[in-house]
Amino acid sequence: MIRILVADDEHLIRDAVAGLLELDDDFEVVGRAASGDEAVVTALRVRPDVALLDLQMPGADGIEVARRLAADLPGCGCVILTSHGRPGYLKAALAAGVLGFLPKTTSARDLAAAVRKVAAGGRHVDPELAAEAISAGDSPLTPRETDVLALARDGAPVEEIARRVSLSGGTVRNYLTAAIAKLGAANRHDAVRVAAERGWI
Repeated sequence: MIRILVADDEHLIRDAVAGLLELDDDFEVVGRAASGDEAVVTALRVRPDVALLDLQMPGADGIEVARRLAADLPGCGCVILTSHGRPGYLKAALAAGVLGFLPKTTSARDLAAAVRKVAAGGRHVDPELAAEAISAGDSPLTPRETDVLALARDGAPVEEIARRVSLSGGTVRNYLTAAIAKLGAANRHDAVRVAAERGWI
């Protein structure tokens, strides 16, 4: 019997995924969580074989949850199930020790196959997402440029970004200018769009 934790902040999706999995005789859903932090606590309590994690959840995101479980519960294989299947996210997930990465558009059959493969110690990545990740290449942004651009995503003014990262306004402008140039963007809003589409922020 493969013991599974399902973590997703959308109640309907969480219950639907759990219900689909429980139709298979060799699956048992032993835990459900609505946030990243709850997923970690629940996983450590119920000790699943596989944790199915939404990428974007309140608190720790799916990648951070996977990173924590890799350290604290190494016998649990993590699978990201997401509607944000962008190359940068896939690469970050794999670097965090995630063994499976699937879009939420995947079929119940493919999801079940991925869970079985990960439970057996294998790896399962959606082929289209893998191809996109390879063709997109690595992010050209430095960690600091990434941080500044991520804060610019919500339209925060330069002064607020500077305060949040403890830098001067001029330094933040320099990082934004460098990020815009590296991404071939027209302005910082365009740079945010390009980086977000590729999963780099």
